[in-house]
Amino acid sequence: MAASELRRTLTLPALIFTGIIMIQPTAPMPLFGVVHDTAKGHVVTAILIAMFGMMLTAFSYGRMAAIHPNSGSAYTYVGQELHPTLGFMAGWSMLMDYILNPVICTIWCARAMTNVFSGIPEELYRIAFAGLFTWFNLRNIQATARTNKILTFAMGLVILAMLYFSARYFLAQPATSLADLTRPFYDPKTFSLTAVSAGTSLAVLTYIGFDGISTLGEEVIDARKNILRGTVLVCLIIGILSAVESYAAQIVWPYGETLPDIDTAYVHIAGRAGGPWFFQIVNLTLILATVGSGSGGVLAGARLMYGMGREGTLPRTFFSYIHPASGIPARNVALIGCSALVGSFLLSYQSGAELLNFGAFIGFMGVNLAALKRGASLPAKAMAATGFLICGFLWWNLSTSSKLYGAAWLTVGLIWHYWEIQQRKRIE
Repeated sequence: MAASELRRTLTLPALIFTGIIMIQPTAPMPLFGVVHDTAKGHVVTAILIAMFGMMLTAFSYGRMAAIHPNSGSAYTYVGQELHPTLGFMAGWSMLMDYILNPVICTIWCARAMTNVFSGIPEELYRIAFAGLFTWFNLRNIQATARTNKILTFAMGLVILAMLYFSARYFLAQPATSLADLTRPFYDPKTFSLTAVSAGTSLAVLTYIGFDGISTLGEEVIDARKNILRGTVLVCLIIGILSAVESYAAQIVWPYGETLPDIDTAYVHIAGRAGGPWFFQIVNLTLILATVGSGSGGVLAGARLMYGMGREGTLPRTFFSYIHPASGIPARNVALIGCSALVGSFLLSYQSGAELLNFGAFIGFMGVNLAALKRGASLPAKAMAATGFLICGFLWWNLSTSSKLYGAAWLTVGLIWHYWEIQQRKRIE
């Protein structure tokens, strides 16, 4: 234990860049096809509804971070405000979220690389990307922030190009009408409240990661103010970007036309709008974006483990260790990196994504309840309560299998928590 504290070096702009990369500026692109199919073409509507619920939850995270500006996020907020066992459950659920994020990012990147260089086995790509996520996070936090800025700039250029090609393609069509422009928001022929609700539950994956900002509370300058600002601004920026990107795709490829591949639908839409060369650029950009997201998951997960280890709910000797040179929880980073590699061989992308949402919603509901208890005014309480209800509704609309596997994860966590409490009592 050569060092025991994280270093406050992150400014608000660096925090925002980090948050955007955790989520991905291109967040709706990988899951566009799935939401497009589930919501019967109402991708933009699903994303905007999801943004409303996530914005309320972002305010709850920000308010809790101002009260508890330390590492640990949902685990700390719920444990301090409600009950230590509930805090453990929230932290354990979010831990599943942060562990699974690098797993599904490893899977997606490996598969996407086979579209570019098909001669190399996918298994080698999984090893390479899991190692890359780990290496990025074994550096100090300032180096990670600088990398995030470069990634954000590069992806921003590609997004602008996609908007340009989409507009050019749409305007070149011989017969367009006002209905063609409004159909991504509402199509009376296909609209269904059930379909849009199911699509919204999936569209929330667009925002997964904004909560990771709160895990950096001990590395942010003026955390009491900047965590709230950064969390809300990142959620808003990603929501607007996602709606615009999805709208551009829907005017190029309206609902009803068969997509070549649901999982990589956005890449094919980019090819229709900009041609074969742009198809390859977007494919590579999404790989780049997913590398950023996977690295962000490792970053946040390592800090959450650090907070739980420091409190003793995870083995303190291992999980609360801070590397003396880099000032980061290096052992936690290595553990999540290894989990990403192993998990990429055990899970599919879809099953990993469903489980990820399960853990995220449990944590979100817990933070909203903590903010509800701490609400100093009626509007603050109303926002937290509404955020809780929306997250609960979206959690209920997850698949049955994801809820069953998620319940199994919670059961394992509760067994561990009970055993850890008994051990403490024996020592005392």
